[in-house]
Amino acid sequence: MIKKQTPTAKKAAASKARAVSKPAASVSQPTTGNAAQGNEIRFYRANEKPYGAFSNLFPRPVEFEGRTYATSEHAYQAGKAAKPAVRDWILSAPTPSLAAMAAHGLYVWDVVPNWADIKFDRMRAVLRAKFEQHADLKALLISTGEARLVEAGTVNNAVNRLWGEVEGKGQNMLGVMLMELRSEYAKPEPKAKRAAPKVLSASSDKPANRSQRKAVVV
Repeated sequence: MIKKQTPTAKKAAASKARAVSKPAASVSQPTTGNAAQGNEIRFYRANEKPYGAFSNLFPRPVEFEGRTYATSEHAYQAGKAAKPAVRDWILSAPTPSLAAMAAHGLYVWDVVPNWADIKFDRMRAVLRAKFEQHADLKALLISTGEARLVEAGTVNNAVNRLWGEVEGKGQNMLGVMLMELRSEYAKPEPKAKRAAPKVLSASSDKPANRSQRKAVVV
């Protein structure tokens, strides 16, 4: 004997069938380039909006050490060459990426001897100049809040692993320096200190008794 399904049983079976046929939610995969993921912002190419502006290749002039450079990459790499002629050769490159490639290819004797010791301080100074001189870039940096900033490289080499990350691995020094600068901008400006009140004698006439002198605070 076959039992007939009640209306309630039919409704439950239909609901179960819909749940089985519904496709599973897709899992988001990590990406590179200009993307925001949770509390992390990744950038790489200078032409990606809006965070491509964080790249040193972003086309925005920077005044540094008494000279105007086409990009912050130019300003940074200018400090690497030991000889002025080599520096000018690097800076004559038509694009910042080519300037960087030229600087990375220098022989050891063409690089200033203490470059390893000064390069991070120079980059910090160049970044400060870049964001101090362009209010829109400074506002963009501040707008990232507490997000972790990452230069997400696409080519796995020593340079990309130093200044950024490749497949999640690297020191990400550019991102770290940008977050340091952002933290400074986020701090409230100190209030001006009030001048201490001056104490003057109540009268120019010298009292007979010192205990009778009165003070006036102005």
